[in-house]
Parts: sequence; C-alpha cells; structure tokens
Amino acid sequence: MTTTTAKARKGRKPYDGPTAEEKLCSALVELLEKGVNPWRRDWSQLGQQGQHRNLLTGAAYRGSNPAVLEMWSACRGFSLPLWLGSAQAKGEGWFPRKGSSGCYVLRPQLNKREQQDETGKPVNGPDGQPLISAWVSFKPVCVFNVADLVGSTPEAQQALEARIAQALGSVVVRPEPERLAAAEAVLGAWPVPTTWAGDRACYSPAADAITMPSRAQFATAEGLYATWAHEQAHSTGHSSRLGRDLSGSHGSEAYAREELVAELAAFLICNRLQISSSTENHAAYLGCWARVLKAGPRVLFKALGDASKATAAICGPDVTEDDA
Repeated sequence: MTTTTAKARKGRKPYDGPTAEEKLCSALVELLEKGVNPWRRDWSQLGQQGQHRNLLTGAAYRGSNPAVLEMWSACRGFSLPLWLGSAQAKGEGWFPRKGSSGCYVLRPQLNKREQQDETGKPVNGPDGQPLISAWVSFKPVCVFNVADLVGSTPEAQQALEARIAQALGSVVVRPEPERLAAAEAVLGAWPVPTTWAGDRACYSPAADAITMPSRAQFATAEGLYATWAHEQAHSTGHSSRLGRDLSGSHGSEAYAREELVAELAAFLICNRLQISSSTENHAAYLGCWARVLKAGPRVLFKALGDASKATAAICGPDVTEDDA
C-alpha cells in the first residue's frame, strides 16, 4: 500500500501525507528496533480487561483485527481494549480528540445470492428452493480507542466514563484451569504430530512434524501453549494446507516473513484461547521483522492475512453470520 492523494473536498487541499497503514507500519518498525514486541500479551495482567471489543455493543473484534488493535495500542500507549467508530461515538455525544488518529479494522459483511446455471436460471435444491451462495467480505472501518474520545459536554463526558467503567466491570474471566484445558484440547487436536524431546521447538516441512522440548522444561503452561501455537502456525503453511513459502533459510527475507506470520498467528491463537502470548523473542528476530516491515504496509497486511488463515485452520473460523 502506497501513499495516496485523497480527492480534494470542496474548500480543502488534497492530503498527500502517509496513510494510516503507513503510520502504523512505521511505528511498528520503531518499536521493534527498540526491542519491543508489540504483539505480546500477558493475560494475567491484561486479561482482566477483556479482549479488544466495541465499547457500546461489547462485540469482540475478529479475524486479524485483535493483532492490528494490539499493535496500534502498543504504538500509541493505550491501556484499554475498548474501541468505537466515529459515527457511533457521535451518536452518544462523544468525539475524537483533536489530532488523534483512528485505527482501521476490517468489519465482516455476509453476502448472499441465488445460484444460477449457465443460462442464468436459478438452481434449486432437493426441496425445490433456490440454492443460496454465501460469502464473507470485509469493509475497512476506522475506530478510535476510548482514550482518544471526549464528551461534547460535561454530561456526555460523565456518560462516557460511566460506560467505560461498565464495560470493564462486566468482564467475566474464565478460571485459568478451564482456559488451559481448552488450549490443550484445541492444540492437541491439530493433526500434525508433535514429538516432545530435546531442548528446542521447531517445525520440519520435509517431515511435516513438530518437535517441542519436554513439557517440564517450560516455566509456565501458557508459555508452552504459546510456543506450540507458533510451531503449529508454521505447519499450516505446508503445501498440503495453506501452501506458504517455507523454503527460506535462516536469516533470509522469506524466513523472516514466515516467522512474522507464525508470530502473529500465535498471538491470534492465544487471544482466542485467552492465554498469555508473552514468551521471549531473541533481539535478532525483532530486527529481522523490522527490516521486513520497512518494505511497507503490504508486507504487514499480507502477513496478517496469512496469520488469520492459519489461526482459522487451527482454531476454526471465528467470523459467523451473527458477526456479519
């Protein structure tokens, strides 16, 4: 994605600065070069606040959106996972602060149409009713973190603060044993075999097999599952599954891109499972990702798309008709 010149509105000069996506990518590169991993969440600290969600509806963001919002939060220093579109905010008398920037997420939209044959006639099913094709498309929508919203009046500001308190107070945290059991069930069901031996975690495309250190070597169960999710994400790229390029040698751009996909997928998987994704990364990895992302937002959003597909392969799709 390159910088685009917005169409000049009446009485306004055309905007020719960086896009929101370019700003996000530049901020990520800066964080990575400082040794900060912007998609590492410690659920014990942040889980009490819940997942990234809409302030008014309480609906959690799906697909790759949690990773995008986590990055934006890291870049802007936001601490609350509560967001709202400008139109929704305006309806409540709340507005973005002057100079604030929104984050673009992808809102799922369910599309339907009747199936047709080669002549354009409807195709009917066994029950005589027309067969319907359905698919999900995504529309970019700008949302603002609640830290960037202010009330237009003292009463509106008070209502905003009350709504934030209500949203945070309504979070129901599943007990840790329940969350860990769910993680074991989901990751344990992945068909790629895992051997628990040695002292390093890796995925072999040639053998289509995962090797993990023995469970006793992990300091926490969540660290084990986050590492396992990372290796399983690599395995989704096998030619028999999603078919990503897994041929890159260590230190190559292809290798760094695949590691970025697995890192983002591990975050999304852990977010779905409500467990910590805060395992350690060697500084060299962060530097490699920074170099890759300097190519621009296309690389980042391609990695996010691949990570979202990997997550759906392992955990199942999370966009349903209700979400759309």
